[in-house]
Amino acid sequence: MDIAAFLGRYPPFDSLPRERLSLLAGRVQIEHFSAGSVILDREGDASRALYVVRKGAVELLDEARVIDLLGEGEVFGHLSLLSEASPTLTVRAHEDSLCYLIDPAAAQEILGTRAGQTFVISSVRRRVTALTEVAIPEGIGPRYRTLAALVRREPVMCEPETSVADAAQMMATHRVSCLLIRMRGGLGILTDRDLRTRVVAARVSADTPVADIATFPAVALTGATMAGEALIAMMAEGYHHFPVEDESGRIIGVVTDTDLMGLGRHTPFAIRSAIDRSADREAAIKAAEDLPQVVATLVGSGAEPVGVGRVASLVIDALTRKLLDLFMGLRGEPPVPWAWIALGSAARHEQALRTDQDHALAFDPGELQIDEIDPYFAEMAEFVTSGLESAGFPRCVGDAMAVHPSLRRSGEGWRQALQGWMNDPGVEGSILSSIVFDYRRVTGPFDIEPVFDEAVLSASSHPGYLRHLAHRALDKRPPTGFMRDLVVEHHGEHAGTLDVKHGGITLISNLARAAAISAGSTEKQTIARLRAAAKAGSFDAGVAGELEEAFRFLWGVRLTHQARQVRSSIPADDLVDPATLGPVTRRGLRESFRVIARAQRALATELGVRPP
Repeated sequence: MDIAAFLGRYPPFDSLPRERLSLLAGRVQIEHFSAGSVILDREGDASRALYVVRKGAVELLDEARVIDLLGEGEVFGHLSLLSEASPTLTVRAHEDSLCYLIDPAAAQEILGTRAGQTFVISSVRRRVTALTEVAIPEGIGPRYRTLAALVRREPVMCEPETSVADAAQMMATHRVSCLLIRMRGGLGILTDRDLRTRVVAARVSADTPVADIATFPAVALTGATMAGEALIAMMAEGYHHFPVEDESGRIIGVVTDTDLMGLGRHTPFAIRSAIDRSADREAAIKAAEDLPQVVATLVGSGAEPVGVGRVASLVIDALTRKLLDLFMGLRGEPPVPWAWIALGSAARHEQALRTDQDHALAFDPGELQIDEIDPYFAEMAEFVTSGLESAGFPRCVGDAMAVHPSLRRSGEGWRQALQGWMNDPGVEGSILSSIVFDYRRVTGPFDIEPVFDEAVLSASSHPGYLRHLAHRALDKRPPTGFMRDLVVEHHGEHAGTLDVKHGGITLISNLARAAAISAGSTEKQTIARLRAAAKAGSFDAGVAGELEEAFRFLWGVRLTHQARQVRSSIPADDLVDPATLGPVTRRGLRESFRVIARAQRALATELGVRPP
């Protein structure tokens, strides 16, 4: 395979046109490195080339520890080249290797493209994750690392025509809680929970074939998946079993929620179970106080940062539902159908340890008057809000909570409010509409989401409101320009720190919201919104990809910072001191903030306004 064709198979070169690849190939130098030879030294000079592994493999070392192994098509040297500083890691040939070397001018040009910038942020995120995984925090044993390490035995399998009675017998004989079923097109799964709910409770005949009641297809994870990732998926999707497959796709076993809960008490299952079992308000609040340790444990396990934020939201949801149940136990059932609505970051399932409350109530009054109903719901709202506050989640400084009368409305009242804010936001609408258009029903029998969906889907007929959302995405600029390209607070108690949430994460969320609603998408989560807007053509796909990588990276920085504070018994915040970060992370922050700034400039150009 010629050089141009080879490079075109791998990022960041795969986005280059054929002519550009041909020119680049003509400038490539080829160098051979024998096994064990040092290619780049962390104490040495800055890299003078962008390296691409053509054959063999090279290893990245943090002092004497190997943190990553790069193979064919993978790139190194770019972070040192861009920063003109010594490499942050030593690069050594793991075996006899052949590398392509790309000169600085060509490398700078390639890495300066959108695809190149996305590649840089992605590689920084991978590097930071690898460094974190090497230094496992105290209390997290090696069994917490991957699903392959948790697999104890080969899976027990049966055929689709096996009867329910025979399947139950097989599970009892082999002492397993599930069977995998060889079905046409893939694997199904039958669990002991399925037997209880789909057979016994439903009074289904014991002669029924298992294929009729099994879950299909069974969702499998690879053996390399971090246990923390599996915990997140189980809790978020309601699964209790995951088939585990090796690199070839062969199923090697099944991991259960019991396996994962056995890793320690600081798991999402453990805290949610403790909340659900709580007999009173004080016990529920006490159980939720374990959330910081759960998050710190997940961060230490190498779990994907945005997924960890989702787990935090799910725990807060569990506490909210428990407080609502306790209130109804004390005050009786609500007078009319109702719904508790999460707003803002809670609705997006994007909450960390430093998060306030954003929520609302909706109800269907039927034949009753609002003033007959509202006192009950006002008392409910205060019971839940004060309970969340006692558990460490402060009240919203903007009063975007169900205790505020304007956030307790009938379904028709919400419809009118949403349309009114879109027609003319005003002062209240300007503050609330951005939060309220991130919405999600947490619990309650009243299906209120279609009312909100209807407003989003009508957004295209409200160009003034779309411009308002776009302007809100330009309210603040990311911290670039000073202190090694990072703007820090210069005065007060937070001097010398970066607010990674409001200076980065929130800006991306605002851009994603404006783009998605403009595209008529009812997606809630930031990454899903970026993808939906790109798919609809209302947002440049390259910009969306850059922002997604930046979003994941910034979440990683935020949660790593907060986990460190938790382990040091310091209250969590979003204020990161750049001096405490390694050069790789600082580089990632600079690139992420530049991505946001470029996206804002593009939006400002589209609107015909001055960029922030």
